[in-house]
Amino acid sequence: MKFFGKPRSQTAAFLPLCLLFLKSLSLGHSNLYSNRYAGDKVIRLTPNTEEEAFVLKKICHQLKVDLWQPGGVSQISQGTVTDVHIPHNGSRALLTFLQEANIQYKILIEDLQKVLEKGSSLPAWRSRRSLSGYNYEVYHSLEELGRRSRAYKRAVWMDCGIHAREWIGPAFCQWFVKEALLTYRSDPTMRKTLNHLYFYIMPVFNVDGYHFSWTNDRFWRKTRSRNSRFRCRGVDANRNWRVKWCDEGASMHPCDDTYCGPFPESEPEVKAVANFLRKHRKHITAYLSFHAYAQMLLYPYSYKYATIPNFSCVESAAYKAVNALRSVHGVQYRYGPASSTLYVSSGSSMDWAYKNGIPYTFAFELRDTGHFGFLLPETLIKPTCTETMLAVKNITMHLLKKCP
Repeated sequence: MKFFGKPRSQTAAFLPLCLLFLKSLSLGHSNLYSNRYAGDKVIRLTPNTEEEAFVLKKICHQLKVDLWQPGGVSQISQGTVTDVHIPHNGSRALLTFLQEANIQYKILIEDLQKVLEKGSSLPAWRSRRSLSGYNYEVYHSLEELGRRSRAYKRAVWMDCGIHAREWIGPAFCQWFVKEALLTYRSDPTMRKTLNHLYFYIMPVFNVDGYHFSWTNDRFWRKTRSRNSRFRCRGVDANRNWRVKWCDEGASMHPCDDTYCGPFPESEPEVKAVANFLRKHRKHITAYLSFHAYAQMLLYPYSYKYATIPNFSCVESAAYKAVNALRSVHGVQYRYGPASSTLYVSSGSSMDWAYKNGIPYTFAFELRDTGHFGFLLPETLIKPTCTETMLAVKNITMHLLKKCP
């Protein structure tokens, strides 16, 4: 297996991103993001009519809410489950508006700061870890992720953390490596997989954004690139690929969470990965990207409602994967084309990989469906990774067989 990752910033220098052998650091956090989320709420709404969707879009723009799902304000429509993170100073206005407009809502999180402090999602202090004491059931900062590499044959690409706040992604990537190395001798499926496939694994795709989500803003999504014309920073690294770039589901405004960037592959992270995949695409059989949250297994297309040419093979792999996943803890995943199963979005890595000749491309939306959202407790890392591991192994075994 090989692992990749290098932050763009000079201040970050080169922080090793791959794991198992790591440089453990004690990482201090001052008052958990300086108490910035005190009184903030997370509210779930589902507009029952297009009129409700329209007014909801309007108020979201006015109050500058942090939209947890769907991916952008433009994707709010009748029947769309909409999770909104609203700052303390705007929650009263939003709730009053919803009550006056008779729009039904549910408060998922009453006080975001208290949830951060109550849970162990972001420990204020972590003791130094010895190599043997490395804990795979907690979230790790960028500094804590180490490096290890090993080589095999035909290739599978895996990346996690393309969106900074989705911490369960990097947690899974390192879990996969641990299991691959520790169960090679005892697990026939893992042994067969590793004997026939070469894995390229990027535990943290969006390194600067991920680091920023630990130090400044827990709910930061984008990269941290600067814009010469706007004060807003960052680009959505999953809207920056050269496939229907900046079309439906992406924004041209630098302050939006789904900002597509000034041009395709403008982000160094995206450019580097795209170049690597282009160079090795003849040998890469599958592309797997791990996100949160929704409990879905998605495949192309994201940017249009259409059936991919090898639909039967891909759909069969997805069906077997979600069934395997459900067999572990009974967790139900939906699966299907991203455009119809989740929402339409352009410029995604999954679509780009597929259009560039990688036949099996999937995006996992890991746990949960909104109860915890991006604050999935560390107690759920192990069950989430255990079930996802089985799904991934099913996909890789599918690659080694002839398509039914």
